[in-house]
Order: sequence, then C-alpha cells, then structure tokens
Amino acid sequence: MIRKPATLFSASVALLTFQCLSVLCVAQDFDFFYFVQQWPGAYCDSRQRCCYPKTGKPTADFGIHGLWPNYKNGAYPSNCDRDSVFHESQIEDVLPQLQKFWPTLACPSGDGVKFWTHEWEKHGTCSESEMDQHDYFVAALKLKDKANLLQILKSAGIRPDDGLYELDSIVEAIKERTGFTPGIECNVDSSRNSQLYQVFMCVDTSGSDFIECPILPKGRCASSIQFPKF
Repeated sequence: MIRKPATLFSASVALLTFQCLSVLCVAQDFDFFYFVQQWPGAYCDSRQRCCYPKTGKPTADFGIHGLWPNYKNGAYPSNCDRDSVFHESQIEDVLPQLQKFWPTLACPSGDGVKFWTHEWEKHGTCSESEMDQHDYFVAALKLKDKANLLQILKSAGIRPDDGLYELDSIVEAIKERTGFTPGIECNVDSSRNSQLYQVFMCVDTSGSDFIECPILPKGRCASSIQFPKF
C-alpha cells in the first residue's frame, strides 16, 4: 500500500477546507437580488427555438426567469452549495403557481422541473443564508404579484401588438408604478428588430422588497423597441 506523503495530504485537506469555507462565504455574501421576468413572445420570436411546456401554451404574460443574488460591482455568485439539490417535494404546495408564472419555454417540451432545478442550484443556493428552497420560490412568486408588468405597460398604452415603443416610455411606465427604475434587456428577431425581452427589478437581500438598482444590466436595446405578440 502506497502512503500519500504527509505534506501532500495536509495540502489537500487545507485546499478542501478552503474550498468549503469559500462556498459558505459566497452563499452568505451578496448585496441584492435581480428579479427577472421575461416576455415569452420575445423568447420565441428569436433565433432560438422555443417549446411550450407539457401543460400547454403559457398565458400571454411576463414569466419569471429567476431571482438572482448579485454584487454591487456587477459580479454574481453561482452554484454556492453543490450539496443543496433541488427537490420537487419542497415546492409541491406552489407547483400550480410555478407552472403558471414560472413556465419553461426550452426545448424539448418539459414540465418545468429542469428549469427550476437550474435556477435553484445556480442562483438559489447562493441565497441560503436568507431563505430555504421553498421560501426562495415563494419569494419569487410574491414579487411577481407585486410587479404585474403586463398590466403596468397596458395601462400606459404599451401593448404586445408587434408595435414599436420608445424604450424610455417603457422604463418610465414601470418606474411610475413600482417606484423603481427597471433594467430592460432586448433580443433580436429574425428581421433584426430589437424587441422587449426581459425586465430586471432589484430586490433587497430578504427577497421581499424592491429597491433602486445599485447597478443596471446592459440591455443592448435600441431607442425604439418592438413588443412582440405571443
């Protein structure tokens, strides 16, 4: 039997300890959340394919993309606890709401579990100092209820009718109703139209209240963007 040299063994233990401590530190250290909602019409009306979930075509509404811990410098932690795996049993009581408000559009068609697993393991595990798995998904659902983006935009005369709208008008409509400036992300359809894709709102570390964004994502939007039908 070959024995590992003591110095090498000690170094391995030290490295493992450092890695574990790093994960714990990252999981407890973030400055705010991005709460991200995406417009399904823009997701599907682009170069990437989309597939409706097994439950059928989602409602024509902004769907939750995720609740992402972030740092004020624009960086973000990810995959903070590889031992904290997603368990569908943890969210059984809110499963109907998740299917409605956090639907998957990825191909092949799925039931949402793969999408939610990815969001929890990449982003949710980095918020475990504030909430467990169940609370994480419930927090996102409550934020969705607080920021009804489609109703806000419709009230401002901005509708998903394939029309072009001023980016500033979209930002102002959301800011007026929520009290906070959103970040807008656009993508491009096959005709090279810049279109409304995702809306970022910033949330405090408790996952409860919207705040002014310490930093806004770069949205790559034109000054006038399309709000595609779905």
